[in-house]
Amino acid sequence: MIHLIWVALICIGFVFAAAQGNIEVVTKAAFDGATTGVTVCFGLISVLVFWMGMMRLAEDGGLLQKISKLLSPLVAFLFPDVPRNHPAMGYILSNMSANLLGLGNAATPMGIKAMQELQTLNRDKQTATPAMCTLLALNTASITLIPTTLIAIRLNFHSAHPAEIVGTTLVATAIATFAAIAADRWYRSRELRRRPPAIPPSQTSLAPLTPPGQTSASSTTSSVSSPAVPRTGITAAKGRDTTWKG
Repeated sequence: MIHLIWVALICIGFVFAAAQGNIEVVTKAAFDGATTGVTVCFGLISVLVFWMGMMRLAEDGGLLQKISKLLSPLVAFLFPDVPRNHPAMGYILSNMSANLLGLGNAATPMGIKAMQELQTLNRDKQTATPAMCTLLALNTASITLIPTTLIAIRLNFHSAHPAEIVGTTLVATAIATFAAIAADRWYRSRELRRRPPAIPPSQTSLAPLTPPGQTSASSTTSSVSSPAVPRTGITAAKGRDTTWKG
């Protein structure tokens, strides 16, 4: 769907530029955008390599394990349908820890591995589970303590104070995370309300148990309602022998 949107935007831009006679503006903008993209990518390489190295040091030094232990009660609350000892929990904790440090590129492989592990718990392989939706929401709107990628972009464009966005980014991502968790809880509760209640086994289909030595009501009723078979040649009323003797 996104590629269709981009194709539509490009076509609309060409149409309007051609209608106004400024087709060269579109061509110049396309080449300038390509040049800027390459420049930004080269500028991000050094910063991302530095912070990914810091991430590796934090992992080897045990910092990520400590962060994971702090986040484990929250993860158990957010993912109640995932077993505690399942491999997906470790990838989810690593993904959240990387997002806290603003390392989106380092968090992406962990998120993919977590989705693959969650798929093993999925009965319907064509439909995402609630745990998958929760992980996607948290990965998209995660609290970021250090927005390293944004700081690198501001450094690349020669910002005077590239780290001044830390406070506002923390507030914005915190609000986004709380909104994502609230929406996830609401959709989970709505899904639970939509599920049909479990139907108890029918009690009417089972015959009632009769204590030993007693006759059941159904057998008594049937014996009363059905007429007795008369004996051969003997009337039930008078007890006389009415057998025809030819």
